[in-house]
Amino acid sequence: MKSLAGRTAFLTGAAAGIGRELAVTLAGAGCHLFLVDRDEAGLQQLQQQLSGQGVSVWTAVCDLSDSQAVDAVVQTALRQTHGIDLLINNAGVCCWGPTDQMSQTQWDWLLTINLLTPIRITQLLLPHLLLREDPHIVNMCSISGLVAGGRLAAYHTSKFGLVGYTEALRAEYGRRGVGVTAICPGPVRTNLYDSGQSLRSGAKVPLPPAWLCATAEQVAAATIRGILRDRRRVLVTPMAHGLSLLSRFAPWMIDFANRFSRHGRSRRLELVRAEQQRQAAAAIAKADLTAAEIAAG
Repeated sequence: MKSLAGRTAFLTGAAAGIGRELAVTLAGAGCHLFLVDRDEAGLQQLQQQLSGQGVSVWTAVCDLSDSQAVDAVVQTALRQTHGIDLLINNAGVCCWGPTDQMSQTQWDWLLTINLLTPIRITQLLLPHLLLREDPHIVNMCSISGLVAGGRLAAYHTSKFGLVGYTEALRAEYGRRGVGVTAICPGPVRTNLYDSGQSLRSGAKVPLPPAWLCATAEQVAAATIRGILRDRRRVLVTPMAHGLSLLSRFAPWMIDFANRFSRHGRSRRLELVRAEQQRQAAAAIAKADLTAAEIAAG
């Protein structure tokens, strides 16, 4: 995409964080906006903020975990805007904690919002994008879609899947003039952590150290550059660049870091032994009860 002026963007997760900064930057570049979020008040405030920019701004409140609502909001966007040139799948959620304690409901919720809904929106808009001049698709993928750590299995799974989907789209449609970009920032201090689900009772998703984080403004600026330069993948923060290089050239170092623990294995073995003792005690109790029943009979 050579220019954003006069184009129309469909942007999810627009009311706060990276999405809000993207909306502000796009409007400043002369891009019309169809903004989607579940936060109605945040959308209205953003629409008012952008009202003097000389661009059209439409908003829609939508729960991205509701497939029927997603279908409806895409059709509304096509009807109101008369065409989408730029799709940015930005919205995302996270769930933090031991994978063995995650419920199927939590898996379904996260994968729907982070992976299945971006795919759904893209599939719905793709026929229309193919009829536009110089269209572009952006997926907010995260460094978590390239390198995995602990206690974020569902989030990593969704982002690895989104990276794969993005690259598949670029491989298929790049030859037809459709730009497709995966944005892979390191940690960013946004509502992702505050609104995320924690599997520890009474605890929130832990925040990454501030010195490791990019700002929403930095990610938005890098995203716009990636669109204008038709970049395949955009990494944001030195941490993201470093982890990406390690995963390619020294994956054993990431494996070592993930496996390093002074007490993790011993704690697990203690649980194993405790469970074995519990099962043995239960078996003895059951045998004693059976013997007593036979004697009584």
